[in-house]
Amino acid sequence: MFPALDGKVALVTGAPRRIGAAIVRRLHAAGAAVMIHYRGGEAQAAQLEAELNAQRTASAARVKADLLAPVAPRALVEAVLARFGRLDILVNNASSFYPTPVGKIEAGHWEEIVGSNLRAPLFISQEAAPHLAKESGAIVNVADIHAERPLKGYPLYSIAKAGLVALTRSLALELAPAVRVNAVAPGAIVWPEDGQFEPPERGRILATTPLARMGKTEEIAEAVHFLATAPFVTGQVLAVDGGRSIFL
Repeated sequence: MFPALDGKVALVTGAPRRIGAAIVRRLHAAGAAVMIHYRGGEAQAAQLEAELNAQRTASAARVKADLLAPVAPRALVEAVLARFGRLDILVNNASSFYPTPVGKIEAGHWEEIVGSNLRAPLFISQEAAPHLAKESGAIVNVADIHAERPLKGYPLYSIAKAGLVALTRSLALELAPAVRVNAVAPGAIVWPEDGQFEPPERGRILATTPLARMGKTEEIAEAVHFLATAPFVTGQVLAVDGGRSIFL
């Protein structure tokens, strides 16, 4: 049983669905008030907000922002403070993911993939840091096992997640001892909705996962909850991948 989060406030980016929604539900179930960030998927964000507020009045809110916009980091943090008055947990989950084979990489691909996976977490963390420090708070970044072992055909994504791991460790030093900073590195959890991986490739991925199954979004959320509340853990990257990273 992980510690309760009663009275705490969490901001989760990229939160209306999939892993983000699972993280929001997990932290909320533990007692935290939650700010649901979204860019698209407004209906899903509103539905999630309503679901959580039905469980506990005024415990959830949503905020729309394009994380590539320079004003977004400050606007997000200000929205949390205006609604809840404090910030204890920041979860940098939002991510762009699509193939960028060498020879076809464009500047716009760099801006979007590195911008969402690395630049935005840096600047959101910077804006949040003074407020997290007041509460002895925590940052949890959602990285990827391919930060350590690049995914063929996805060099920009692999580079961005590698940078996010370096950011995690750097911020753990920079913000200590007031703020702890860790990351969770998922393996195969949910397939992309745009069919990026054909059935044979999906089969290969499962065949190279020692636990022989896909992970669940709830298992990533559980790891985030642990890292958000573990008082003597900082600068760490926890792989939640069914053992796949030891096979690759």
